[in-house]
Amino acid sequence: MNRVGFIASSLLVVLALLSSMLFVVDQRQFGIVYALGQIKDVIVKPGLNFKLPPPFQNVSYLDKRLLTLDSTDTEPMLTAEKQRVVIDWYVRWRISEPSEYIRNVGLDENAGTLQLNRVVRNAFQEEINKRTVKELLSLKREPLMADVKREVLESVRGAKPWGIDVVDVRITRVDYVEAITESVYRRMEAERKRVANELRSTGAAEGEKIRADADRQREITVANAYRDAQKVKGEGDAEATRVYAEAFGKDPQFAQFYRSLEAYKASFSKKGDVMVLDPASSEFFKVFQGSVPISAVSRK
Repeated sequence: MNRVGFIASSLLVVLALLSSMLFVVDQRQFGIVYALGQIKDVIVKPGLNFKLPPPFQNVSYLDKRLLTLDSTDTEPMLTAEKQRVVIDWYVRWRISEPSEYIRNVGLDENAGTLQLNRVVRNAFQEEINKRTVKELLSLKREPLMADVKREVLESVRGAKPWGIDVVDVRITRVDYVEAITESVYRRMEAERKRVANELRSTGAAEGEKIRADADRQREITVANAYRDAQKVKGEGDAEATRVYAEAFGKDPQFAQFYRSLEAYKASFSKKGDVMVLDPASSEFFKVFQGSVPISAVSRK
C-alpha cells in the first residue's frame, strides 16, 4: 500500500513539474521567458512551449494586438491666438519589440499607456500652440495629426526605443473651455434672437401691408358692387315705372283702384295695425265709398 502511495505521489510531482515547464502562447500574445529576472527568450509564434521550472525560469505575456489610448486629461491648451481649448484624441498603437518594451517602458501594457499619454499630450500642446482655432476646426486638422504622430514616433524611437509602433493619431473633438463655451453660446443665442425678432418684425410689417391691401380691395369690390346694384336697381325702377305708366295710361281708373289696394295692403300688413281716420273727409278710403265705379273694376 505504501508502494502504491509512493508511486501516486511521484506521478503527481512529475505532473506538477511538467505543468510548470509547459506553457501556451496565444496568437494574440507575446510570451516572454525570464531566467533569474533576465529576459531569456521571446516567444512570438503561438503554440506549446517548454521552459525550466520556477524559480529558474518564469513566463509573462504581452498583448500583441492593436491597442487604443483615449485621452483622459481635460486640461486646456493654448492656441496661437492664446485661446484656451480642450481637445479629445485617441492613439492606436501596438507593441512591436517586447524586449525593448520591457527594458525601457515596463512589464505590462499599462506602463506604455501612461508614458505614451504624456508624450502624445506634449506633442499636441506643441502643435496647437502653432495653430489658430480656425485651423483646428478646418481641413488643416489633418496636417496637425500627422505632425503629432511624427513627433510621437521620434520620441518612442529615440536613444532608448520603446519597442512600440504608433499606427494612428486622431482628434475627435475641439472645444473651448466651459466658461468660454457658455459665453459663445450666449452670444449665439442673442444673435439668433435678434434674427428671429427681425424676421418677426418683417413678417408683421408684411402682414399689415397684406391686410391693408386686402381691406382696400374689399372696399373697392363692395363699392363697385353697390354701384352696379344701384345701377341695375335704377334701371329696374325705370322699367317698372315705364310699365306702370304705360299700363296706367290705358285705364287710369283701374290704375287708381289698384294703387289704392296696394296702399291698403301695405297699411294693414299685420293684425295689430290700427289707423285712426275720418272716412268722411279722408281720401284714403274713397274706394270703399264708391268713388270708383264697380263696373270699371269688373271690366279690368
